[in-house]
Amino acid sequence: MTVDHAPPDISAISKNAPAEEPVDSVQPALEAVTPAGVRGGRGGPRSVPRWLRRTVGPVLLLVLWQVSSSAGFLNPDTLASPGTIARAAGDLVADGTLPNAMGVSLRRVAAGLLLGGAIGIGLALVSGLSRLGEDLVDATVQMLRTVPWVGLIPLFIIWLGIGEAPKVALIALGVAFHLYLNVYAGIRGVDEQLVEAGHSLGLGRWGLIRHVVLPGALPGAMTGLRYSLATAWLALVFGESINADAGIGFLMNQAREFFRTDVIVVCLVVYAFLGLLADALVRTLERLLLQWRPTFKGQ
Repeated sequence: MTVDHAPPDISAISKNAPAEEPVDSVQPALEAVTPAGVRGGRGGPRSVPRWLRRTVGPVLLLVLWQVSSSAGFLNPDTLASPGTIARAAGDLVADGTLPNAMGVSLRRVAAGLLLGGAIGIGLALVSGLSRLGEDLVDATVQMLRTVPWVGLIPLFIIWLGIGEAPKVALIALGVAFHLYLNVYAGIRGVDEQLVEAGHSLGLGRWGLIRHVVLPGALPGAMTGLRYSLATAWLALVFGESINADAGIGFLMNQAREFFRTDVIVVCLVVYAFLGLLADALVRTLERLLLQWRPTFKGQ
């Protein structure tokens, strides 16, 4: 005896089964994301202006310096207090001594920078753009740059006398080496694929140099300029010790003879201020000339 099993009624099952929700109707839970630059709330360190954060360290140093001087922990003959230094700076500005010294020193730096820059960049172009130029120039420059340029002061005095010429020559020598090394490295660091792309676009030799090589070497040139400016102020200090009768270095030498630590510190602050001003100018020039190059600016 056989029992027939009827197939289940599919239509009935489908009617009783709960209807599935469309996939598109399921909305994922969204979570607000706080940008990294504003994390920490309104009272976090990011809400403080950057210029104010950068002044905290120098202000604390000045306060500690003044407190140490007022309490007698710091001998005035060893180092004058910030108040004494400020009064000395005011007197030097009032009688015109400091502005005149700054003008003389700036003219020396400008002359040395122009002369050294022309020599350094010119040699870097000859050596970087041509293998023959590299063979003729690079070995000689690499040999000369290992010689301490400050040690050449006696020779400069013998060759050029004790006037302005040895001072400007010393600054130019320090500037030329930095610019040569960085411009040369910038030229040789240009991507070979960019050069091949220029060839494929029909650029000739001078077209490649103008549109590919020189723009690619510009970041290195800006770095070299920053190093050169720092070296120029350092060379100025040594240069103005060569029988100088004007300038910031001459003012420092006079103050040393009379143990005027306040005047010495004023001159050092002026050197630092002029160096920071020159560096800020180069940074501005970098932002204008290197807008095409995105860089990491910190987080």
